[in-house]
Amino acid sequence: MTQIRPFRPGDEPALSEICLRTADAGADGTGIFEDDDLWGEVFVLPYVARHPDLAFVVESDEGTPLGYVVGTPDTRAFEDWFATQWWPRFAARWPLPESERTRQDGTLIYAYGRRAGAEPYGDAHPAHLHIDLLPEIQGQGWGRRLIETLADALRERGVPSLHLVASSANTGALAFYTRLGFTPLPSHHGAQAFAMSL
Repeated sequence: MTQIRPFRPGDEPALSEICLRTADAGADGTGIFEDDDLWGEVFVLPYVARHPDLAFVVESDEGTPLGYVVGTPDTRAFEDWFATQWWPRFAARWPLPESERTRQDGTLIYAYGRRAGAEPYGDAHPAHLHIDLLPEIQGQGWGRRLIETLADALRERGVPSLHLVASSANTGALAFYTRLGFTPLPSHHGAQAFAMSL
């Protein structure tokens, strides 16, 4: 039976694959970057490394991960950790580009720029999340259940509110977050941020 379970060590390759297959505004991002591994190392693996207890997986009957939600209760602390401990390990593999000529360059510039306060949303809404579901389980309520599971875990920690940022091109995700009760926030070009009180 398809179910939600806590993250387990060893899930990392499957979660990276899900991240890749949903990376292009919800569509498959394979081949968009010169190195497909970059997606996971920026958007999912640092979260399960720092907060494995705030990572939850949708698993198929056969035990295959089909989706996940990951989060942090303290965006400012997480972004400083990302900048000082997580990302420096990749400097040789993915140097900082001189300019943004490709989408991979843009993501690398974003990764190198991550730090506490780089985005304003974490000040008023300290927690944030990333969620991805493969197409075969979208529209079945799993996204809602994943976010509710994470929200419950954050409430237990006394976290007052949560935010997320989505691509403004991902119209399906934007509608989904609105249906869940997230409130749109003023956002920069190409992105839409949302917040929810816990």
